[in-house]
Amino acid sequence: MNRREALQGFLGFLAGSPLLRGQRDLPYSDHLVPGLEELVNVFEFEPICKMRLPRQNYDFIAGGVDNEWSLRHNRDAFDKIMFRPRMLVNASNLDLSLTLFGDKVSCPILVAPTAGHGLATPEGELATARAAASVETIQILSTNSSQPLEKVAAATSFPKWFQLYPGPDLEGTWERVQRAKDSGFKTIVLTVDAGYSSHRERLLRNRVRAQVPSGTSTTPQARRRRDESEPPSRPSVYGLGTTLVHRLDWSFFDDLKKRAGLPVLIKGILTAEDAELAVKHGADGIVVSNHGARYLEYAPATIEVLPEIVAVVNRKMPVLIDSGFRRGTDVLKALALGATAVCVGRPPLWGLGAFGEAGAKRVLELLRTELALAMGLCGKANLAQIDRTLLRMM
Repeated sequence: MNRREALQGFLGFLAGSPLLRGQRDLPYSDHLVPGLEELVNVFEFEPICKMRLPRQNYDFIAGGVDNEWSLRHNRDAFDKIMFRPRMLVNASNLDLSLTLFGDKVSCPILVAPTAGHGLATPEGELATARAAASVETIQILSTNSSQPLEKVAAATSFPKWFQLYPGPDLEGTWERVQRAKDSGFKTIVLTVDAGYSSHRERLLRNRVRAQVPSGTSTTPQARRRRDESEPPSRPSVYGLGTTLVHRLDWSFFDDLKKRAGLPVLIKGILTAEDAELAVKHGADGIVVSNHGARYLEYAPATIEVLPEIVAVVNRKMPVLIDSGFRRGTDVLKALALGATAVCVGRPPLWGLGAFGEAGAKRVLELLRTELALAMGLCGKANLAQIDRTLLRMM
């Protein structure tokens, strides 16, 4: 056995060890990094990403709110769900494709909107766009992209969606929506759970403001109006930083629907009551999300609340989900509970930080392959065959 084989055996042992929860602490260093083709799951990208990025960049990507209970709980919730695989079922012709708002994607795994990909790689969201397009799936571009939205839109011809944070004021919000439309984005994803700046202790310890980077999506005119008026982020009497969202209600969504002229999804729904309101106000879809456990501590894991939301929606619109998805089996569990598709946020960023565009692409390929394998072993050849009977709840 040579040195490389010995190292691979040692890393394999560590990867399977229960002492290393979530496989996040593999002993990589500048002189001891496996090649991209040697990584076998998305967890193994994170320690390489951590090693290669400045600490504050990594902490922005990895961190959750407060003591990160919700961050851990997002993962723990998947362990309460088991499969009921069926045997002697012909699953030889696997097909993971689906159509979302008229566009066909290769699998029900999308790139979630996450801010500041430039923290992970110099090309930022341009690299992410190419990685997503190469596996024929949708990138949902964050308002707080480190690259101009027009430039990301032009990076590939594959359909893209635009995630909207309202602000800095209403006029600036409508300008941003128009820019997304003019650039060819096919869908608007309105995020509604970020009205206040969250208490992200990793960032505070790094002396970094506990909120998303400023991004490049605001026009000079909107920035000037913000500077000349009361800043939306001015701390309240309680010392809280706020955004425009904390003043909005469902009438804002009604206005957005009228102005957008595109499908509009609502991201951040966690209760059946809000899902019912989304249906009532004509939303085109829902993204069940706790913002990757980055805003409200002790929010429920999204996989826990998905069934009640699906029951209310009753197939009236697509229901997407994010927060904590790291395995193809995680995706399959969500699909069996009624989700239309799953959005992944941190894993593509781990890939970007570890290996750039090639890393993000490989992360998406691994998740797609894991999903295909899990479907085949459960006797499900396509997405239409997946339903609640596949699961046993612990």
